[in-house]
This record gives sequence, C-alpha cells and structure tokens, in this order.
Amino acid sequence: MKTIECVPQKISKLMLGSLMLAAAIGLIIIGITLLPVFGIVLAIPVIGMAIYVFRLHLNDQCEIDFPEK
Repeated sequence: MKTIECVPQKISKLMLGSLMLAAAIGLIIIGITLLPVFGIVLAIPVIGMAIYVFRLHLNDQCEIDFPEK
C-alpha cells in the first residue's frame, strides 16, 4: 500500500524536475545563440531549481525506512 501512495508524488516530482531541466537547456541554447548574457543568467537559477526539485522529499511516508538494530 505504501508504494501505491508514493507513485503520484514520484511521478510529479520527476515531471516537474524534467520540465525545469528542459527549460534550463532551452535557456542555455538561447544564451549561446541569441541573447548571450540574458539566457545564461536566467539558466543558472532554473538549473538550481531543477536540482532542488529532484532532491526534494515531498512526504515522509515515501521515504525508505531502514530497520533499526
């Protein structure tokens, strides 16, 4: 039952992080081709937010519980 409750959270976290990572890659491409300073400056915070979302723990129930000795 525990894994069934965690699936929507894991999927939404993966989708949101992937979307932000794709946006960052798009900004880097724009930074290289059209707007050199503006695109790179905007890409850095978006990369940081994508990393934050990938490392985010949304619910304590979805964490891996290790048995204590």
